[in-house]
Amino acid sequence: MKTNSRTYDFIVIGGGPSGMMAAGRAAELGARVLILEKNKQFGRKLLLTGGGRCNITNAIFDTREFLENFPQEKHFLYSPFSKFSAKNTFDFFEKLKLPLIVEARQRVFPKTQQSADVVLAMEKYMKENNVEMKKDVQVKSIEQNNKGRWIVKTKETEFSARKIALATGGLAAPDTGSTGDGFKMLKSLGHEIEFSFPNLVPLKVKESWVHALSGVTLSFITISFIQKGKVKFKKTGKVLFTHFGLSSPLILNCAFEVRKLLKIGQVQASIDMFPDTEEKDLDRKIRNLFEKNKKKMLKNVLPELLPEAIAKEVLNFSEIKLEERAASSITKEERKKLVNKLKNLTFEITGTLGFDKAITSTGGVNPQKVNFKNMTSNVFNSLYLIGDTIDINRPSGGFSLQMCWTTGWVAGTDVGEKIKKKGS
Repeated sequence: MKTNSRTYDFIVIGGGPSGMMAAGRAAELGARVLILEKNKQFGRKLLLTGGGRCNITNAIFDTREFLENFPQEKHFLYSPFSKFSAKNTFDFFEKLKLPLIVEARQRVFPKTQQSADVVLAMEKYMKENNVEMKKDVQVKSIEQNNKGRWIVKTKETEFSARKIALATGGLAAPDTGSTGDGFKMLKSLGHEIEFSFPNLVPLKVKESWVHALSGVTLSFITISFIQKGKVKFKKTGKVLFTHFGLSSPLILNCAFEVRKLLKIGQVQASIDMFPDTEEKDLDRKIRNLFEKNKKKMLKNVLPELLPEAIAKEVLNFSEIKLEERAASSITKEERKKLVNKLKNLTFEITGTLGFDKAITSTGGVNPQKVNFKNMTSNVFNSLYLIGDTIDINRPSGGFSLQMCWTTGWVAGTDVGEKIKKKGS
């Protein structure tokens, strides 16, 4: 094996958002930095985020309010986010000449609407600060020698550095390179790794009528998740029916809690298609609609309230069977059953899709094993753990990427500042 004659202050393994940020920031402060990426391009997963537009962050500028979206781990994150917040991310990308815009639900995107421009901006940041960038390099192992230096071994070469960062991601979207390489390296060093499972991921549904609605969207509904007759939690927003079940940002953000419920037992879901309307008011609205369309078939009337495909499925339910009836023939009791169905459309959740369809996954290093003041491992103080290598649950909507920017910046800053002080 060839040994690289040049040694570095800092080697970053993984060229995703946290890795690029850590490498660029440390180099900006004067460190000699090498970043190694297994793919033929940096930021491969980043290119897919936000439907190819890159949901960079969320424009909640109050840090405490922002961290309410990390309910289980927010107490760990106060320190790093106090140093680099969502507002700092705005300033950072504006300095790189990449203007941002805020859209619905405070989600932030590049004004160009192209995730490729975010990757280009980060590559420019690294290049301008003299980061040595190597792509298409698969790291085989890392170890620390008896002098405390890190040895990074690839198939053909060895590199060495005083400090090292793992930014290898989790297990979500493995075709982008997130195959758990970093977890294996950490295990070889004696680090314990929490079990991984898909996190922000669509849900599978048992009923075939749900699958038949594939492609249909309901823009404003409330979905409740029920176990043993009790509503465990509910959320309001948009839902997309698919050939396997349900998707949309709302559904992705339910998956973590739904998975916990499924470990206990069967889970039912109920959709209220008119969450802002009481049953009696919806009944009155439908009664008036039927009065105006007495001679029409119900299947031609109900689409005035609902997407046609959903109206057809609702009218075909065994307890209703109203599709071939005229509006004038509907009894009060039948109308009330219809209203109840529109307010309580139920089906069974059978699970989630796998890692290949997940945006993020759980698993990685337990946050208790990380020093969040500088993002170092509690086992090795010269090993930095950033981005998805840490087991932190968070929702979609820019929060995941902001955690990557923040942890990468904090780690890079710590490396740069320590190198300036003659290196520790």
